[in-house]
Amino acid sequence: MALPFDLSAGAGLWLAALILGAAVIRGYSGFGFSALVVAGAALVTQPLNFVAVVLICEVILTAQAARGALPDVDWGRVGRLMAGAVVGLPLGVWALTSVGIDTARIVIAVFVLAMCAILLAGWRVARELRGLPEAGVGLASGLANAAAMAGLPVAAFFAAQPISPAGFRATLIAYFAIVDLATLPFLWRAGHVSGDSLLAVGLALPLLLLGNWAGSRRFLAAAPRDFRRMAIGLLAVLALLGLGRAFV
Repeated sequence: MALPFDLSAGAGLWLAALILGAAVIRGYSGFGFSALVVAGAALVTQPLNFVAVVLICEVILTAQAARGALPDVDWGRVGRLMAGAVVGLPLGVWALTSVGIDTARIVIAVFVLAMCAILLAGWRVARELRGLPEAGVGLASGLANAAAMAGLPVAAFFAAQPISPAGFRATLIAYFAIVDLATLPFLWRAGHVSGDSLLAVGLALPLLLLGNWAGSRRFLAAAPRDFRRMAIGLLAVLALLGLGRAFV
């Protein structure tokens, strides 16, 4: 069977392993599926080919995680984040789809490295940030979702505040579902949603569900906080490799 996006067998195996591993990490720590897959895909193919794929996969994962979360969603936060995101989304998609493959790799890698540095720094504030800061982070998130990475700036922003774990998780779930669904029409208009995208989702689905299930069962011995730091380190390594690929 021909693989989507004219992938070679080696590239297909790499992406299959990457999707499975990223799904395990997401199921275990709630972090990083889209960023890991897009950063890893940049090593073997045009990374924008996989943006729509991972957005659809994220919607599936979010549907799995949504049960019981709705009562804890801070819908005011979701609305203010989306107010910024709706401005950033078309700009981000236009900018990233207007550049060459290597430029896209560089932009994605530099953004990922910056977000990894912020997440590892452990920046904290004493009180919750509301209003304009949320809209500003939503703008950055919308821009980033052109590469399926809306989660990185929002996760860093939430992690810095004294937000309850249940509210943190539930609000992220609701926001990601809305922003991912809002991004797909822009990608479709830009020509980055195709039959190959749907074929890739179908091939990825068993690995996605298996990895998410295994990660959520917490079979691994690492503490969630240590595991998340390991995932951030892995993401930084993939970004550095992608940056090297773009220059070489």
